[in-house]
Amino acid sequence: MTITADVQKPVLKVAPGSVVRVRDEDWLVTSTSVTQQGTLVRVQGLSELVRDTTASFYSELDTIEAVDPSQARVRADATPNYRRSRLFLETTLRKTPVPATSNRLGVSTRMLANTLEYQQIAVAKALDARNIRPRILIADAVGLGKTLEIGMILSELIARGRGERILIVTPRHVLEQMQHEMWCRFALPFVRLDSAGIQKVRQKLPATRNPFTFYKRAIISIDTLKSPRYREHLKKIQWDAVVIDESHNLTNTGTLNNELARTLAPKTDALLLASATPHNGRQESFAELLRLLDPTVVRPDGTVDEQAVKQLIVRRHRHSPEVAREVGADWAERLEPENRLVDASPAENAIADELASTWLYPQDGSPYSGQTAALFGWTLAKAFLSSPAALLESINERLTKVGGSHPDDDGVTSAAGEAAALRRLRELTEDALAQDSAKLTELVTYLRGIGVGKNKPTRAVVFAERVATLKYLRERLTRDLKLQPDNIAILHGGLSDVEQQEIVDQFKRGNSKLRVLVTGDVASEGVNFHAECHHLIHFDVPWSLIRIEQRNGRIDRYGQKHSPQITTLLLDPNNDKFSGDLRILTRLVEKEHAAHQVLNDVASLMGEGSVKAESDAIRDVLMKRRDFDDVVPDPDAALDNPWAEFESLFADDESSDGTDSHDGATPEDSAKNTTVESEVEIEKRVNLYETDLAFLNEALMEAFTDPAQKIGWKVHQDHGIVELQPTPDLQRRMSYLPQDYLAERRVTENLKLATTAAAGEHQLTAARSSDDMTWPSAHFLGPLHPVLDWASDRALASISRNEVLAVRGDVDTDTFLILGTVMNQRGQLVSRAFMAVEMPDPEAPDFALPTPIGDLGDYLRDVGLTAKAPNPGPVALDSVQQLLPGAVKAAEQHVAQTLKAAEADAESRLDDWLRRAYAWSHESDALIQRAEVRQRRERVAEERQLAQAMRPAQHVIRPLLGILPRDTPVAPAAPAPSADQTEGL
Repeated sequence: MTITADVQKPVLKVAPGSVVRVRDEDWLVTSTSVTQQGTLVRVQGLSELVRDTTASFYSELDTIEAVDPSQARVRADATPNYRRSRLFLETTLRKTPVPATSNRLGVSTRMLANTLEYQQIAVAKALDARNIRPRILIADAVGLGKTLEIGMILSELIARGRGERILIVTPRHVLEQMQHEMWCRFALPFVRLDSAGIQKVRQKLPATRNPFTFYKRAIISIDTLKSPRYREHLKKIQWDAVVIDESHNLTNTGTLNNELARTLAPKTDALLLASATPHNGRQESFAELLRLLDPTVVRPDGTVDEQAVKQLIVRRHRHSPEVAREVGADWAERLEPENRLVDASPAENAIADELASTWLYPQDGSPYSGQTAALFGWTLAKAFLSSPAALLESINERLTKVGGSHPDDDGVTSAAGEAAALRRLRELTEDALAQDSAKLTELVTYLRGIGVGKNKPTRAVVFAERVATLKYLRERLTRDLKLQPDNIAILHGGLSDVEQQEIVDQFKRGNSKLRVLVTGDVASEGVNFHAECHHLIHFDVPWSLIRIEQRNGRIDRYGQKHSPQITTLLLDPNNDKFSGDLRILTRLVEKEHAAHQVLNDVASLMGEGSVKAESDAIRDVLMKRRDFDDVVPDPDAALDNPWAEFESLFADDESSDGTDSHDGATPEDSAKNTTVESEVEIEKRVNLYETDLAFLNEALMEAFTDPAQKIGWKVHQDHGIVELQPTPDLQRRMSYLPQDYLAERRVTENLKLATTAAAGEHQLTAARSSDDMTWPSAHFLGPLHPVLDWASDRALASISRNEVLAVRGDVDTDTFLILGTVMNQRGQLVSRAFMAVEMPDPEAPDFALPTPIGDLGDYLRDVGLTAKAPNPGPVALDSVQQLLPGAVKAAEQHVAQTLKAAEADAESRLDDWLRRAYAWSHESDALIQRAEVRQRRERVAEERQLAQAMRPAQHVIRPLLGILPRDTPVAPAAPAPSADQTEGL
């Protein structure tokens, strides 16, 4: 049964490559989209007054007249090797979106990234036509390259005409990293709206202007965006794609993060969520994440539709078969971790004794005057295990609170006793702080041992939880290692977004003088340090396996060429009771390594699902409330953990779950013995041009005749570099590129491009080694580079005036190459078909024989339209012009028939989703009294309206080329003008 859609007004019948007439001028359509003001048509000027200009028109505001393709003028191509015809075909193909329902990969396979098949699988799943819109949770484990997968997906969405407006939301310390990857790897320009970037935008805009209308592609931190001020702006913007990194931070309902996500999810066509820890162990939190993607996959009663959920999630681990067979030498195995027990100093032993006797195991009760004495005792202990500086900070903070309180009579004594105990502990701490801590001495020894020093190449990242510890370490390490201020830096959440990005960037640069990065857990997510560093030290131990794994993942990830060395420093006081309990932390670190070797996901070992829950569980162990082996079981027992219930949602039915290790085989062995067949289809290129450079060169020749003279076009073949001086219209387009890139490389004056992947990688490496430059000198010329788009528009504008070029080819009769496209009610291209329409009888212009073309590249090669095809001269057209209307009519009829299958397929997929949506609404009737269910009903209703607009609505026919037999004679030369005709010119 087909579910009937509401009848909507048809969209304007034009597509990229069509010619329209607006305001008495001719324009070439470059893209279309459906808005509340009708169809938005972006165009390039064709007629004299508007040539070389761009514009946008709305069908509800302007009269847009689509020029009848059957009335196009057939004109002979007189250029050498039919250059103009090949350019027209290539530019038209570049401007025509890939069908929105296609999951074949194209542009993403030709970027400056060593993309692997397991990453391509994630991209294909995001594009899966079974989902009415591209929505996916990329839940790959730490280090597998989620950023690359995001870039690939966005590239493919843009190629499908579904990526005009994109918003990326990410933690603020990785803003620059994400922007850099998107531009340098994928040629996707995003304006970075950090605090400085937003200020610049506000200087350009009126106070009432929505800042998100200024740039169509932006990257911004979640901390900035979640403020109510920006959330109101977001409600007024419709996005083509939204990316939210570290999306596990969105699940707590009622928080600003969750409200932001709920605002964005309905306002975007594609939604990409990324998180290595997607489940915190609570089904409701996980359900909240799923509802952002598709509200119908979580039933009104809170249970999930497992089959539907599997379509929305991709999750792999290093030892998943498709991953293990590919990463190889590009991910060096980590060395056996070093867990160093450090004997406490006498001053530290005095603190340990005081903590044990007074705060942790008191004989006469704790001096703490609050309600949770045991908890506070371990709070002090945790600070002590970090550093004396951290303990002193905790003591002073508590003393401030105790001194400022006004307890009742009973409380006065209690508060006074607590203050006295704190002051006694403070004296011991100050004594310890006046000396070097045992862990600090060990850290200095270790760093010297691995070669860290002022003029030495080795780098190390040191993690600690407390800011006081970070400051303490920077001061003491600078002194003891004889480092200069630019050799060591600290990173924590209290720094501004600009400061955080600058520190991360400096540590990653090959030429940077920065040797030691002392960081808090702000850097445990999202930041990549593996290119220049393979030493990581835990100065204190997080009470969470998830956090330990996240930290380790900064250097233990795909692309690491050196075996990562993870080292942990654990203080070992001589107080038997306290020391015995602290061995729990030693066991925790050991369990993390064992789980890393055996399990797909370290988080599955404890089954708590979040850093806080794991930390609380370890605290309970230390407080003797729970047994360590119950809280942190051996890896072989992890299958009995509640987490396993959710792991089944993340894995494909055919994929190994890594549990073969229970019979003695490791995940690596399983991967070697498992054959994983390719799930990805790659779109075959239409090889009119062998490379993007070859196309760019000919497009510039067509647009400028002498590009070397007019725009300084130079090709440095031996170096894989080209350069040009941007024209004013290209400069305007480049204003949307990363602002740092524009400023550093001054590319609006002279633009250099790397034309091979090898040259592009060399440029990136050189930039990382530069003293003062972040961006490559020559940017990789990827298939989506704005320069190619600009060159396409310039070339099309010079050759397309509702004309059909005619060439000779290996055909028996006059033939027209025609493209038919089907669009949905939103103006998105659903399907396309090429056909060859033969016109066997010039005397019967209505008699046509249309034939579908399976592979356009093969067809063009078969008819001989290649870069080497000779052109003896303009072909004689004779009666060809009168054949075009019949060819277009036949193509119209043929497209209407041949594309019915595609339309039926689209209808079937849509109906499947709508059935689930209507079933959800029916089930919710019994729960309508719940406020949250009413809100979800509204969201499902909105999704149904959007789904209806995905139905195929109309088709457009475009004649691309006339192909005449080889023996067609050359057209006679036009007579020279007479003297009378030239007089006065």
